[in-house]
Order: sequence, then C-alpha cells, then structure tokens
Amino acid sequence: MIKKFFKNIGPGPLVAAAFIGPGTVTICTLAGVNFGYALLWAMVLSVFATIVLQEMAARLGIVSQKGLSEIIRSEIKSPVLKTIAIILILSAIVVGNAAYEAGNISGGALGMQTIFGNPIIELGSLKLNILSLIIGIFAFVLLYIGNYKVLEKVLIFMVVIMSLAFLLTAIITKPNIAEILKSVFVPKFPKDSILTIIGLVGTTVVPYNLFLHASLAKTKWKHKSDLGFARKDTIIAVVLGGIVSMSIIISASSINGGEIANASDLAKGLEPLFGSYAKYFLSIGLFAAGITSAITAPLAAAYVASGCLGWDSNLKSSRFRAVWIIILGLGVLFSTIGFKSIEIIKFAQITNGLLLPIIAGFLIWVMNKSIILGDYKNSKLQNIFGIMILIITIFLGVKGILSVFKLI
Repeated sequence: MIKKFFKNIGPGPLVAAAFIGPGTVTICTLAGVNFGYALLWAMVLSVFATIVLQEMAARLGIVSQKGLSEIIRSEIKSPVLKTIAIILILSAIVVGNAAYEAGNISGGALGMQTIFGNPIIELGSLKLNILSLIIGIFAFVLLYIGNYKVLEKVLIFMVVIMSLAFLLTAIITKPNIAEILKSVFVPKFPKDSILTIIGLVGTTVVPYNLFLHASLAKTKWKHKSDLGFARKDTIIAVVLGGIVSMSIIISASSINGGEIANASDLAKGLEPLFGSYAKYFLSIGLFAAGITSAITAPLAAAYVASGCLGWDSNLKSSRFRAVWIIILGLGVLFSTIGFKSIEIIKFAQITNGLLLPIIAGFLIWVMNKSIILGDYKNSKLQNIFGIMILIITIFLGVKGILSVFKLI
C-alpha cells in the first residue's frame, strides 16, 4: 500500500517546491512579524485556489497528453490573438523566470550564509558569491541529467527537508494552537494588511506552475485511469505547501517587530529566544526553498518556450536544454555578482499580473471543451470554483500592475 502510494507520487511536490521560493518565505515572514497569526486564513484561501487550478492543469495534461502552451497554440484560432498570447506568455514566464531566478539562487545562498558565513572571491573589482555558484552548479547537473524520475526524487527529498525544517521551527516557538485555529477559520483584516494578503495569495497561485504541472503530469502519467492519483498528488502536495507557509508565519509571529525583512533575519532573531536549533532549522528551510525554486523555474521556462514555439519538450533535447541553461546562467550570474535589475523584475511583475487572469480564464474555457476532454471536462461545481478564483486573479493582476507603477 505504502509502496504503491510512493510510486504514484507525481509532480505535486515539484509544484509545491516551485511556489515555496524565497519570495514566499519572505512574504510569510513579514505577515507573521507584522500581523501575528491574523493572516493565516489568507493561506487557506490560497491553498484552495491553487488546488482548483492545478488540478485542472494536471487533468488537461493527462487527458490531452499536451502541455498548456501547446493547447494554447492549437486552440486559439485567430493569428493575431495567438501571437499576442504567445508573446505575453514568453515574456511573463521566460523573461520573468530569468528575473526571479537570481532571487531563488540568492535565497538559497542566504540560508547557507546563516550557517557557513559568506565566502567571497574577489576578481579585480568583481566580488563573486561562492554559495550562489555552488547552488547553480547543483541545479545545472540535476537538470542536465535530463531524467524525470531522478529530478522528481531529488526535489521530493528537498521538499521533505524544507517541510520538516519549517515545521520544527514553528513547533520550537511553542505556538498558541487555539489562536491558530481561530485565525485559520475567521478572516481578519488588520490595518494596512491588504497588500500582504494579496501578496500571500499572489505568491501561491503562480502562472508558471499551471504550465509546469500540465507538462509534468503528461510525462508522469499516460492513462486517464491515473487521474485519481494525479488529484490526490495535487491535493496532498499543495496542502503540505500551505502548511509550510503557515509554519513560517507562525514562527515569525513569535518575534515582535525588530529589523526583520526576510527569513535570514528571522533565523538570527529566533536564536536568542529559542536557541541555535531554531536558526539552523530555518536556515536549512530557506536553503531548500531557494534551491528547489532555482531548479523548477528554468524547467518551467523551458516547457513553456518549447510548447509556444512548437519544439520538442523532451528533457534531453538541445533547444529545451538551451532555454533552461540561459535562465539558470542569468540567475547564477546576477546572484553571484550581486546585480539586481529592478526594471526587469518590474517588467516580470507586470506581465505576470496580466498573464495570471488570462491563463486562468483560458484554462477554465479549455476545461469545458468536450472535443479535448470528453467526459473529463469540468463539472458545474468545478466551474463555479474556477470562476470565483478567476475574479480573485483579476483583482490580483490589477493590484500587481498598479503597485509596480506606485498607484496604490
């Protein structure tokens, strides 16, 4: 029974690994430090929305045996609309992931720095971060092997390490269980919390994960009879991811105020209160969050580019490899030399803000097409949930774009 369960673990943990990156760790840390347990309900909402959309993406991949970007190419008939959609998707996912990759690698390095210090090599006026290079090499080797099963096992192991690290940190802080349960089920909107609430939802419901999940699901499962395994895999992994995010909020809640802007600061802040174990657990968690996102972001970009441009999406194909090598290479370069291109990240935020509601809307539309899904198309209940989430994604998209231009 247990052996069968592990055999049918699929891309769910990879999806969880992708959305729990350094950005999610940071926003959860700030939510806990600034608002205590009050915003835990927002994570429950995020988890529900993610399960609904990711289940649709996985079902589409298994039944059609195509990736989401391939479906977009074949189903949008208007050449103009198709071109606009492809340009927007490539901009948001490929360029966006290149921009965020430096943050993923830097986040992983930050976790290691808390334990090992910050080894730097100086080459003339350039200062190179050794830990960023190590993470980049590890990600490169794993992706270059090009074996889905190896990738899956390593990422599942890293997700388990990350989950245990953050859960143990939360347990060490001796949280108030009654208050946690109340905050999970009773929505509260403390003063100045709205942007943090939107941030918690926005870092969990991620556009590139929809593309990644559809592509990985069709790689893992070939038969419609596997849909039950895919559904369980999605629910378990995303719920686990939500618990990890909540653990970070709970850990951060134990510190009142102070100069805490990210998980590395939180690790240092927890040490005097709860001992060195808290610092080490949190640092390991941040390292695992950074390295898993550093692997899944280039992988997602390669799947998206291959689907949009009609290339072979085999992990070992030269074009597929070229895309993830460029994304990973830029991430390592920018992280190693400490370069932060605010303009590129702003561009990525704008395109992601536009893309999320468009892709969610397209996904719901496709999931109702009998010609593609037959008897496996959306039920009325799935459509109701999907439309509710679509409204949330539109709100998130508008907020994201307005915040980039400092209009809110």
